[in-house]
Amino acid sequence: MSKCPELRLNGPILLQQIRTLGEIGADPVNGGRTRIALTDAEKAGRDQLVAWMKALDLDVQVDRIGNIFGTLRSATDEGHQAPLMMGSHIDTVTNAGALDGCYGVLAGLAVARAFREADVLPSRSITIGAFTNEEGVRYQPDMMGSLVHAGGMTADDALATMGTDGTRLGDELQRIGYAGDLEPGSIVPHEYLELHIEQGPILEAEGTLIGVVENLQGISWQQVVVQGNANHAGTTPTRLRHDAGYVASAVVAELRQIARDSGGTTLATVGCMSFEPNVINVIPRKASFTVDLRDPDEELLVAAERRLEKFLALIAEEEGVRISSERLVRFQPVIFDAGLADEIEACASRFGFSHKRMTSGAGHDAQMIARIAPSAMIFVPSRGGISHNPREHTDDDQLLKGAEVLLDVVVRRLNASH
Repeated sequence: MSKCPELRLNGPILLQQIRTLGEIGADPVNGGRTRIALTDAEKAGRDQLVAWMKALDLDVQVDRIGNIFGTLRSATDEGHQAPLMMGSHIDTVTNAGALDGCYGVLAGLAVARAFREADVLPSRSITIGAFTNEEGVRYQPDMMGSLVHAGGMTADDALATMGTDGTRLGDELQRIGYAGDLEPGSIVPHEYLELHIEQGPILEAEGTLIGVVENLQGISWQQVVVQGNANHAGTTPTRLRHDAGYVASAVVAELRQIARDSGGTTLATVGCMSFEPNVINVIPRKASFTVDLRDPDEELLVAAERRLEKFLALIAEEEGVRISSERLVRFQPVIFDAGLADEIEACASRFGFSHKRMTSGAGHDAQMIARIAPSAMIFVPSRGGISHNPREHTDDDQLLKGAEVLLDVVVRRLNASH
């Protein structure tokens, strides 16, 4: 339990809320759940979260982009104090697990509940945030709500975003009743903490319980289109082809080489690819594909982008095709606050929990909030490194211990700030 004797984590309620939220949008056949941002299922999840916030008598506010904030105010807070914020998101990808994002939000509620059940107020207000559209499935970019909150995108631009299903984000916010009137960014945290499952295999493989997340990889997304010429697969000699499919495949191979040549730090992925006319005996006239580049070092990420750019120009000339690329997302690497990371490590040590410093391979709301406030993340293991999948799993005991560390960090940071 927390080292602060009057505060105790209510583990059974935390686990029950994770299960209850996990049932919203559940697929009884595949065992996953789907709560894409601003759909009816996600509205149901939001309604449940707000009900839990109100049950703790938190001050609930919703901003123009739909971010939800529940605040437990200190005795001296008249609405202007910078709070210690915890948060994450409750939207999911298609057919997801129950923990990604939700764990961080509900663990934040568990911290507020510990204060309520002890009948004490924090020395500084604490706020739990649930950010809109972290996954970016329906509307891009991902991490949109926290990006807008941090000033990296205007609320108006975000509200005007068109979804993959032809809907307008602002209209859907209105439809589900979460178009708030709070101006995004009005609540600037004193500090920000995000507890999350790792979504990777490292902690489990090393038998470590707590990940002290020091930094987060930079992310570069591009959409690439290769325009060649369609022709007969059996009558067109190789030397006379302008084969968009071959060029796209060569780019994939080059991306793997870029990753290898980086010494293992750069990651390169082509996650989507389509050919036209997509017929077995016709040379593709067009290939469209995505490129996902990541690296915790900005210089190496830029180097990978430049090498890809040079390769595209070279192969376009060699194969007689036209290649265009569009940048979809570009986020620089983030280094989290050293003081917060040290506090997380110290708390894990006091509990006797194994821990390690690490880099986050995935993007998180914390990387956006780090633009405006000292921020850090706590990881717990993911079985098999699996996430974005119904088989996503972390043992209950590990979930509770991660929340214990979060509570302890919060208590100590509140004490340190007064």
